Amino acid sequence: MRIATWNVNSIRTRVARVVDWLERADIDALAMQEIKCKPEQFPLAAFEDAGYEVVLHGLNQWNGVAIASRIGIEDVEIGFPGQPGFAKGHDGPDAPLEARAIGATVGGGVRLWSLYVPNGRALGDPHYDYKLRWLEALRTATVDWLADDPHLGLLLGGDYNIAPSDADSGDPTIRVGVSTHVSPPERAAFQALLDAGLEDVVRPLVPTGYTYWDYQQLRFPRNEGMRIDFLLASTSLAEAVIDAEIHREERKGEAPSDHVPVVVRLAEDDDEADSAAPF
Repeated sequence: MRIATWNVNSIRTRVARVVDWLERADIDALAMQEIKCKPEQFPLAAFEDAGYEVVLHGLNQWNGVAIASRIGIEDVEIGFPGQPGFAKGHDGPDAPLEARAIGATVGGGVRLWSLYVPNGRALGDPHYDYKLRWLEALRTATVDWLADDPHLGLLLGGDYNIAPSDADSGDPTIRVGVSTHVSPPERAAFQALLDAGLEDVVRPLVPTGYTYWDYQQLRFPRNEGMRIDFLLASTSLAEAVIDAEIHREERKGEAPSDHVPVVVRLAEDDDEADSAAPF
C-alpha cells in the first residue's frame, strides 16, 4: 500500500499533473493540501476516471484539504476535535474554522489525515499564535485518539510549515530568531507531536532532501529548500512502513507546485514487514 501527501497549490491548476503522477507512482491514497477551491469547483471527474474516490473540505480560494483513494474511503471527519479557528481581528473561541483538516479511513484500517498547518506569517503576528494553538490542539487530539485505541493505524500527512531541525532548512532567508518555520516554539510544538506517540517515518529511510522550494530567487535550482511536509505515523503503523520517497522531480516541468509529494509504502502482510529492514 502506497500513501502520499502533497501540497498541490491549487488542484484546478495542476489536476493533470496530480492525476498523472498518481498513476505513474502507483499511489493508493493521497492527502492533498491547498486545493484552493470549493467542493463544486473540484475537478472530481479526472480523479474518478483514474479510479479514485475523493473527499474534500474547501471553503474558498484559500487553504482547502482533500483525500483521494482507490482503496476505499470511510468515516470521513471534517476538522479534528478542539481545532481552533481564525479570522483577522477576531478574538475568542468562536472564530470561524478554516479548511485545514480532513480525516478518513482508507484501505480498511489506515486512519489518514490531510493537514494544512497555518503558516504563521511572522513572529509576533496573530497568525503565529494561531499556528501554535492549532498545533497544540492537534497534539491533544492525537493523545486522545491513541488513548482510545493504542493500536490505531494513524497517519497524519500534510504541510506542517515547520522545519524541525537545522538540517531541514536550506533556504538562507529563513533564520532562527527572525523567521517563522524554524522558531523554537514551532519546533517544540512539532516535537510535542512526536512525544504524543507519533513517528516521522520518512527521514529514517530518506536521510536527506527537501519537500518545498520557494518560486523566487532560483531556490529550486540552487536546492535552497525546506523539509516541511511530513507523514507522521502512530507506532503500530510505523512498524508497517517498509519504504519512503520524496519525489523531487515533481518540482520540475511546466507549472509545478512549490511542494513535492512525500510517499510511504506499507507492508501488505506480516511476512513483508518482517523482510524489511528494521525501522
